[in-house]
Formats: sequence, C-alpha cells, structure tokens
Amino acid sequence: MLGVRPPFSHSPFLPFGFLERRCRLRILFVGDIVGRPGRQAAAQLLPGLREEFAPDFVIANGENAAGGMGITKDTGAEIFKAGIDAVTLGNHVWAKKECYSYLDDEPRIVRPANYPSGVPGRGWAVFATEQGESIGVVNVCGRIFMDHLDNPFTVTDDIIETLAPDTDVILVDFHAEATSEKVAFGWYADGRVAAVIGTHTHVQTADERILPGGTAYITDVGMTGPVDSVIGVKKELIISRFLTQMPNKFEIADGDTILSAAVIDVDSETGKATRIERIQRSISR
Repeated sequence: MLGVRPPFSHSPFLPFGFLERRCRLRILFVGDIVGRPGRQAAAQLLPGLREEFAPDFVIANGENAAGGMGITKDTGAEIFKAGIDAVTLGNHVWAKKECYSYLDDEPRIVRPANYPSGVPGRGWAVFATEQGESIGVVNVCGRIFMDHLDNPFTVTDDIIETLAPDTDVILVDFHAEATSEKVAFGWYADGRVAAVIGTHTHVQTADERILPGGTAYITDVGMTGPVDSVIGVKKELIISRFLTQMPNKFEIADGDTILSAAVIDVDSETGKATRIERIQRSISR
C-alpha cells in the first residue's frame, strides 16, 4: 500500500530540505486521550514525537480527557500545555456541563459538526501553522450504534464547500462505532479531504493507507491511556458487567500507558496526502 509503513519501525519521516518543506505539511494526530493517564502520557511522550517526526500541526481527540468522559477547562488546558494545537471531541462532548461555555470560548476545540444548530461550540475550524499554512479540522459523529444525529456524510459535504476558499488541506475526525460506516465515509470523502482519521473505539487498526484519490485513511487511530484495561476502564469492572449485566461506575485504569497516533504528510499545494504511518509509544510504570 502506497505510503504505508509497519508500526514500531524506524520512522521514514526524516528531516527535509527546502524543496520538500515548501509544499509538505505534516500532521500528527493523537488518538483518544483517556483520563489522567492519557493526559500524562501525552505530556511525557509528545516532546519526543515532535523531535522524531517534526510535525507542523498536532491534533488530539479529547472526548475522554476528563475522567474518561468529556472535557473540562482544566483538562483542556493540560492537553494544550502538552503541545496539542487542536482538540476534537465525540459523542461524550456534553458529559461535563461546565464545558458548555468553554466550547464557545476556546477556538482550538472542535466538537461534532452534525449536532443540531444552536448547540455550544463549533464543528469545524481553520488553523494556521507556524509556517503560515492553513488546515481545516472537521469533526463528525457516525450514527450506527450512536446517537441519531444529522447525516455526517452530507454535513461534511457542506463543510468542505465552506472551507474551500480558505484551505486546500482538510482533515476529518470521523468519530464512529461501526467499521463499515467509517470505511464507507473514507471512500465517500476520498479525493476531497486530505485525511479521514477514525476515532472512538480506542483500538488501533492496521489498515492505514492512501486511498486512490489522495486521502489518507485509518479506521481507528487508537487510544492514549492505560494499557491493562478495557479501552481505558478498569478491566475488572467491565468483565463484571459482562458477567452480571449489572450497572457499575466506570473507573479509569492505571499502570502502563500507551500513546497511539498517526502521522500524515500532505502536499499543501494539492491538499492530497502522500503518506500515513500509524505509531504507538508506551510508558512503563
């Protein structure tokens, strides 16, 4: 597959010269940050990733940043301090009521665009890198096994048209449960956005590729949080729930942590991706 390298390999993203830099935009997308362990992993590992890959722009999904569900002003500030330039969210966006005004006030956070009009926050935004390149970041939620929101396919159509005068580089965080819906969306958006990055299921998939139209795609970029867990939650609690069908309060696991991410190279003159690599880095406690 064009532009794909196995994970854990020596990175092919080497320092670049003037001619490459002139049209190359590198984006690092960090998978769903889960609770305090995820925030700490991001803070500890991002400096090394910045040195290794030299990204022009860093995005992270933060919908699980506050205790595993939602985001707050304090947890958002912690994520930005770690070196994140923009944060996307998901179906847990409204889990913390205190975030309502925060989403209106913080322009670096993008929540799912296919919620009805009038809700707090914004569903897309245009950002500028330090080199002056512009990048459009869009967040939409899927609808299979999720809340029945507006159609993410047609909502994205409208956003792409809106963003066209401002940037040729558009990245979509497609926050969804069903693999089929994510794959279908990737094909639907191929050639019209630089990347479709799947989030929500917290398990990194091994299907990263450049689609024929020039869109980088991965079904799920994975989780940044505790390894010995069930998608971030203490495994004993989830096992008990499966055995008994009784509700219990979810608690974030502790111990070793992992950061899952993807690095995407985009030709800023065409808005097409040229390569994608999935990566994982861990911290032992």
